[in-house]
Amino acid sequence: MSNDGSGQSRRLVVSKGRLIVAVASAFAMATTGTGWAGLHTAVGRIITSHVLPDVPTPSGQDQNILLMGLDSRLDQNGQPLPQEMYDALHAGDETSGGYNANVLIVVHIPGGDGPVTAVSIPRDDYVELSGCPGSVCKGKIKQAYGLAYQQALDSQANGNSDGAGATDLTAREQTAREAGRKTEIGTVQDLLGISVNHFVEVTLGAFFQIAKLVEPITVCLNEDTVDSYSGADFHQGVQQIDAAQAMAFVRQRRDENNGSFTDFDRTRRQQAFLVSLANALRRGGALSSLSALRNLLQVARDNIAVDAGLNLVDFATRASQVTDRPLSFYTLPISGFAQDANGSDINLVDVSTLRQIVHQRFFSDTPAAPPAVSSTVQPPPALAEPVVLDVINATSRDGLAAAIEDAFASRGFTRGRATTAATPADDSTIEYGPGATEGAQMLADQLHVPATARDTVSPGTVRLTVGRRFPAGNYLAHPGTTPDEAASGQVAAVAATSTAAHAPAPTDLSQMTATSTPCVK
Repeated sequence: MSNDGSGQSRRLVVSKGRLIVAVASAFAMATTGTGWAGLHTAVGRIITSHVLPDVPTPSGQDQNILLMGLDSRLDQNGQPLPQEMYDALHAGDETSGGYNANVLIVVHIPGGDGPVTAVSIPRDDYVELSGCPGSVCKGKIKQAYGLAYQQALDSQANGNSDGAGATDLTAREQTAREAGRKTEIGTVQDLLGISVNHFVEVTLGAFFQIAKLVEPITVCLNEDTVDSYSGADFHQGVQQIDAAQAMAFVRQRRDENNGSFTDFDRTRRQQAFLVSLANALRRGGALSSLSALRNLLQVARDNIAVDAGLNLVDFATRASQVTDRPLSFYTLPISGFAQDANGSDINLVDVSTLRQIVHQRFFSDTPAAPPAVSSTVQPPPALAEPVVLDVINATSRDGLAAAIEDAFASRGFTRGRATTAATPADDSTIEYGPGATEGAQMLADQLHVPATARDTVSPGTVRLTVGRRFPAGNYLAHPGTTPDEAASGQVAAVAATSTAAHAPAPTDLSQMTATSTPCVK
């Protein structure tokens, strides 16, 4: 790996527009096309990694680029950031944060003329960790980097490292980060069943500095929101924010107005930020001076790492050719929520479903296994009139009630209450109130459960109680679908930019297009 400490530097010659894009993120690299009318060169030492094969992707071939956003409040050499940056970030000092990969986005660029997609992996997905770093074989996907990083540091401290790594602080830091990169990339590849061709690693400081160069940034919110922890204080609608506000925008985890903000809302905020950042980079006006380029070069040296096989000139030339293609962000669904052995909240995922989604919808160069049932199965017709569906979970399968609500929302049912029964039950029941006969019969036909009219159920409402004999796997394994859709091998995406009242559920595959400023929660 090359850096100022090791003496092995790569001199990267890039054009003005493409260097800026490379520093910003893999997404922006792949989707902006400014600055290529004249070729301006700038030379700098950018940290390069050798955890991936040092082979550029040939022109015309598909490639997957992993964007890793680290929670670290340090630069790429493990050094503290300037104090004024900590003040602006509103995120503590150099002792805060760590080496969790809190942002994991796979950018897929087809070799042909297909759309460019960016797929976000929720950071708390509970998965198999590549190589069992620190003897931890299963954990949150974001932890893979930090566990391997710490294991490598400990190994060097115990005298088990090669060369100067145990004494040269810069080399020690980079050796540990190489271990983190290798494990995080391997974990993503194992989860999705794909090959990662290249990666871009970005620190929190880099996001801030890039935002500083392109501010103001245009964002849109569905409603007013306040979070004193991150410093977020935004009003409803379209607005322009500065770099410090942009960091609060992407870091917000709480909402003091209604308390309903989630990690999935945060993920969609990050996506909206990247869309707005890419639009600002495309405009390019703020980045046309040599002084701006010098600033960008410093950002790259201190806060960015890329794999040695990522030839920025060749890649940027290709990226400029895909600028006009359709572009979308997706957030992968989960099956439900749970806690690990230490009581930490985690996301349950179905690996086969995630692989099915990414291969069939995005990475068609590596086809998924064919569906077990013919895709000609036709879904039942939607209800003529909306009926409220309440679901009571009388099983031990976390998230089942919400998954069923999501599955039948597309059939004309209105999401009602998803609750847990006081006591478990073996059998499922359907009860309905006045005016809900059609919905109850449709549900009964679909689930093969008899329906009974009850005066105790509200008018226009169907109440489904699912017992332990209920086929929960048909819903938890195929988020956001009914069994017929699951059998067809297709998982429908829902809009990520819906209003707060109709926000996508964690079990939904959500989609955000980059055609305009996304309005998010």
